Amino acid sequence: MVVLELNDVIHNHRSIREYEDREVSQELLDQILDAGIRASSSGNMQSYSIIVTKDKELKKKLYTAHMDQSMVVDAPILLTFCADFNRMRKWISLNDAPIHFDNFMSFMIGAIDATLAAQNCALAAENAGLGICYMGSTLANCDQIGELLNLPPNVVPVVGYSLGYPAENPSTRDRLPSHGLVHYDQYHDYSNEEILEIYKERDEKGWKRYMDVPRLKEMTERMGLKNLAQIYTIAKYTQESHHEFSQTVLKYIEKQNFMNNG
Repeated sequence: MVVLELNDVIHNHRSIREYEDREVSQELLDQILDAGIRASSSGNMQSYSIIVTKDKELKKKLYTAHMDQSMVVDAPILLTFCADFNRMRKWISLNDAPIHFDNFMSFMIGAIDATLAAQNCALAAENAGLGICYMGSTLANCDQIGELLNLPPNVVPVVGYSLGYPAENPSTRDRLPSHGLVHYDQYHDYSNEEILEIYKERDEKGWKRYMDVPRLKEMTERMGLKNLAQIYTIAKYTQESHHEFSQTVLKYIEKQNFMNNG
C-alpha cells in the first residue's frame, strides 16, 4: 500500500469520476472503514452506519437515484454514510432506559457523526492511492436511496461517495483564500469590496473551467449566463431545485421518525 504524507493527501484532494476496472481488496477496505470508525463522535454514541455497496445490480438501481452519475456504476464500491439512531434506540430499550432520540436534534447529531466518519474514510482511502467523489445526491434523493438500501426508521442517508482506483488525474480545484473563510474571535461580516476580492480568483478560474469544456460552454452560452454566480444560481443550484430537495429531506426525516419535537 502506498502511504503518503498527510499534508500531501489533504492538499492534493480531487474528485475522481473515472475508475480502473480493479477491485479494492477487503483488507484495504477494512483499513479505510476502521479509520472512519475512529472519527470523533458526539457523546461517543457513534450514531451513524456505513453502507458498503459492491453489488452491480444494486449499483445500477442507485444510478438513477444518484442523478445518472457514471461513477456510481463505474467505481467498484459506493460508500453511504447514514445518520443512525435505530441501533442506539434498540440498545436503550433493552436496558430499560427512556427511548427517544427521535427528534431533529438527534438527526443533526447523527448527520454530523456520519460526515466526520465519511471524511476519515476519505482521507484513509486517498492516503492508500484510491480516489473518491462525494455525491450531493445522497442527501438530495435520500428517500430513494433509503428505500434501495432498505433503511429502517431512524436511519437516513446523509453523505456518500464512489471509491476505487483512479483512471484519471484531474487537476486540483481552486479554493477561496483562507482569509475569506477564517474568522478570529467573532464573525467579521464582509464589505462589497472584500467579497469581490475574496471571490476574484474563484470567478476567473471557475469561469475558465466552464469555457474550456465544450459541453459546459455551449450550455452557458445557450442560457445567456455571464458569470460564475449566474452559473451556480441559474444552471446548477436553482432556487426551485433546492426548495424541492428541501421538501424531500424534511418529509423523509419525518417518515424516518426524526421529527418528534414535542
